[in-house]
Amino acid sequence: MRVEYINPFVESAYNILKEMLKCDVKRGELYLKSTAMPVLGVAAIVGLAGDVEGRVLFDMKRDTAIRVASAMLEAMEMEPITTLNDMGRATINELANMITGQAVTKLHELGFKFDLTPPALLSGENMEISDTGVEALIVPMEVPQGRIEINVAIRERA
Repeated sequence: MRVEYINPFVESAYNILKEMLKCDVKRGELYLKSTAMPVLGVAAIVGLAGDVEGRVLFDMKRDTAIRVASAMLEAMEMEPITTLNDMGRATINELANMITGQAVTKLHELGFKFDLTPPALLSGENMEISDTGVEALIVPMEVPQGRIEINVAIRERA
């Protein structure tokens, strides 16, 4: 996986999280994962197709998702949440949309052409994501609300 694909997602996640949560964001050490991996509990997934194919997954524990969504809603002067209700799920999907949209804009400026699927939110216990033949790069981000892992699995179309 080329670094040109990854950096826009890392930069966008850092910038959007910092702006939306109004807090410091600490990026952890990047690592590769090539086998099926467990999902932390709540994952927004966005598919990519075109010059490159794959997906980006925004993965977090359920309590982190609730705290992140609640902080984003409060920042928009809306009512905070205490459970992962419809508003909370929509807010996490919008976070995934904003990060992915900004990253894809940067990639388009670099000459890469591809389309996105709308984010889908998965939640539950003991789920795994398995990408046949695509190595995933995990970018951990620490915010006061918890840990969010940006999981990027992209390859050039053959």
